[in-house]
Parts: sequence; structure tokens; C-alpha cells
Amino acid sequence: MIVGEQKPVDEIREMIADYEKILVLGCNGCVAVCFAGGEREVKILASALRMTAKIAGDKKEITEGAVEKQCEWEFIESLKEQVEKCEAVVSIACGIGVQALAEKFPETPIFPGLNTSFMGMPLEAGVWAETCAACGECILDKTGGICPIARCAKNLLNGPCGGSQDGKCEVSPETPCAWELIYHRFKDRGRLGALEEIRPAKDWSKARDGGVRKIVREDLKL
Repeated sequence: MIVGEQKPVDEIREMIADYEKILVLGCNGCVAVCFAGGEREVKILASALRMTAKIAGDKKEITEGAVEKQCEWEFIESLKEQVEKCEAVVSIACGIGVQALAEKFPETPIFPGLNTSFMGMPLEAGVWAETCAACGECILDKTGGICPIARCAKNLLNGPCGGSQDGKCEVSPETPCAWELIYHRFKDRGRLGALEEIRPAKDWSKARDGGVRKIVREDLKL
């Protein structure tokens, strides 16, 4: 899922300083799962903005809303009336949701209330970690289901560097060495021989380095 965290309230207040009628808009998709942008977080942020505006003597009318997915037209179409009644929107969806709203409602300023962090999964309650870099060329079948692009600080494809110690990455003692995890995964499966395969250099044109990516499915086009 996409993981994000809310921007500081003071930063959000600075964005909306020139506007009186503000819609705080959440998304019940990924960012709700990581407790950053769902209906609960909308209420908390809207309340904080009302309170800080009142203390500062600012005239603000803060309304609230949320949709299932801010990244899909069929859901944000229903927001037209709400958006038209406000002067600006604070979106606490991921960056994709913010951009979708900005494209759908070009006359209304759409401000990001979150910092979109990464694609990841929960490790424990309140802890999420990046596990996929969306590189466009998945090799999880060759690495035991552990992604070295996202989880190795050097994106190494053919085993660990010489800097890891006691199973930890040299970049941070809190970060497990991805390739040690891969080694033990294959060892437990009795498949260490699979690590002898030399992988060629990665085609980074399929990743973000190749520019804006797009998938076209002709069989699904109308």
C-alpha cells in the first residue's frame, strides 16, 4: 500500500492562509490504513485547523469530507458540489489523489496535507516499512520474495556489499541487510544454489529514471 504521514499543522495553515472556506478531504484507501488520511484523520485535522484559526483570530470555515479513493474519477466526481462551495481543498490523500483532484477541479487550489512516503507494509502496530520501489521489472522470483531494490541501500542485484556487519546494513544499524535476509530465505528452502545465478545490469528505463511511466491496455480501452 502507499504509506504517508501528515504534514505539520503549521505548514498546512501557511498553505491556506489566504483562504477562508476550506475543505479538508480524506481518502479511505491506502492512507486510511496507515492512519494518515482517512475519515478519522480528517476530523482531527479539521478540528486542529479550526482551533488554531480561532486562537490566531483568523476567520476560517472548515468543512470535512472523504471518498473511497481520491485517485479514481468515479469517486471524485461525487465531490463536485462540495468543492464548488469552498475556496481551497486540503487533501490528505497520497500525492496521486492530490493530482487527480487538481486535474478534475482546475479552478480550485488543491493543497497536500500529507507527505507521501513510500510503498510498503506494516511490520507491527504503528510501524510501516518500504518494501517495493515500483521499479517496473520485478525480480522477487529470484530473490525469495525480498526486494533488493527497495530494501538494499545500494540496490544491489548480485549479493551483499562488503559493508554489512552482523546482518545489519552499514548505512544504519537499525536496517537489516537485504541480502542476508535473502540468503537465509533460500537456505531455509534448501535452494542456496539459486543465488549462484548472475543477474545482468538492471534496465532502469523501466523505473522512474525513464521518465513518467504509463501502462496502456488496448483490450480495456473503450
